[in-house]
Amino acid sequence: MKRSGLITTKIGMTRLYDDAGVAHPVTVLSVGDCTVIGNRTMEKNGYVANVLGLREAKAKHVAKPQAVAAEKAGVKPYRKVAEFRVSDDCVIPVGTAMSASHFVVGQYIDVQATSKGKGFQGAMKRHNFGGKEASHGVLKAHRSIGGTGMREWPGRVLKGKKMAGQMGNETVTVQNLKVFGMDEGENLIFVEGAVPGANGTFVLVTDAVKKEQKDLPVPTKMNAVAVETPAAEATETVAE
Repeated sequence: MKRSGLITTKIGMTRLYDDAGVAHPVTVLSVGDCTVIGNRTMEKNGYVANVLGLREAKAKHVAKPQAVAAEKAGVKPYRKVAEFRVSDDCVIPVGTAMSASHFVVGQYIDVQATSKGKGFQGAMKRHNFGGKEASHGVLKAHRSIGGTGMREWPGRVLKGKKMAGQMGNETVTVQNLKVFGMDEGENLIFVEGAVPGANGTFVLVTDAVKKEQKDLPVPTKMNAVAVETPAAEATETVAE
């Protein structure tokens, strides 16, 4: 069984207390208006997946291919769109509004987001180099990385050499974070520990792949109104 994930927004960090009065640092993730806007099928696409969107937007505020795709699918465009590959029994109907209760308190999750960009940094900060000696004989080169070249062969700097360069602003995945709690009214998830990215970053949340999960809602915890509406209509029909 492979369930769908969620697209969330990082709100920030705070502190919550458990029943024993122990403080836990948690990251607050907002599910917001995360909605299923499409499905991928084995017959048509060669794989099974749910397509989710977050933060409804106007067509002029999203990329043209994304706006055209939303128009063809008959759904509204969203600022952030992501696919989550699932098993056949975890396909969620289009139009389903996702909620924080898709996950269970105490379960483990994996999160993926774009880390904070830190600009061009030296090797000491970027790769934790020790630097040169701060003693006699070293002139204005205390934080340099030293020699990087070769001798006659291969006579070049090998690819992947740890050097100064762009730091951060890359996709980072953190595994096995624990769901400390949630606020279903505000559609918030409280994740124990730190999550990559600045406040306002889009964060993809999925079930932890390295932990065995039990008693999870399959395919998700449906909105009570959406489930009860057909039954209510049937009752009204019989009454009439």
